[in-house]
Amino acid sequence: MTSPEPQSPAPQPPEPESKDRVHRSAPAIAGGVLLLAITGWLGIDAIVSGEGRTPWLALAVLLLVVPLVIAFTLRPAVYVGEDRLRIRNPFRIVVVPWGQVASLRSSYSNEVLTESGAKYQLWAVPVSLRARKKAARREMRATAQARREMGRDEGRGGALGMRAVEGGLGREPISQGPARAETDRIMDELRGLHEARHEAESARGEVTVRWAYEVLAPAVAGAVLVLILVALG
Repeated sequence: MTSPEPQSPAPQPPEPESKDRVHRSAPAIAGGVLLLAITGWLGIDAIVSGEGRTPWLALAVLLLVVPLVIAFTLRPAVYVGEDRLRIRNPFRIVVVPWGQVASLRSSYSNEVLTESGAKYQLWAVPVSLRARKKAARREMRATAQARREMGRDEGRGGALGMRAVEGGLGREPISQGPARAETDRIMDELRGLHEARHEAESARGEVTVRWAYEVLAPAVAGAVLVLILVALG
């Protein structure tokens, strides 16, 4: 009798690649959709019902305005990966490996500073002073509530932060940590990932910058047509 041939192990399925996390500005997207709707309505109306050079001028203005609205509202995005940060701004796409990131700075805008000294703004993660003020007010209310809870617990002689839960004692945190605006939390996440991946071998490489000619070309063509039509009267 012949012994059965050993079967080769079944090939393991490839591990799924981790997808980048995408950050975009919801208010900018909503504003962009509204502006496109208004611009399209006015432009199409001028093209259909206009006389003389008006339809051509309206078409040229649409060719100029629509790419710019898309560039500043719908286009900006930040793609966060394990090895690099990809920034899609209105007119450029910048890929920065974590090994090339020197720091992430937040003031009146959120920015990435590279080891070479270059600075790139994160258009998709705008700074909102109003959101920061709201977060500060929430933090003040949470702090005041925590102090009141502490006073009641000490008055009852109980342990700090202990409450009765379903007939027993359960430890319930009084505060969930400092309140932060949404964009500030995103920047905290990026700083943490930068610290974790800055020295990784796979996070090394060069910074690449590509201009968005798909946005620049129609906008420039529209501007040239508008100038020509206005000059011709």
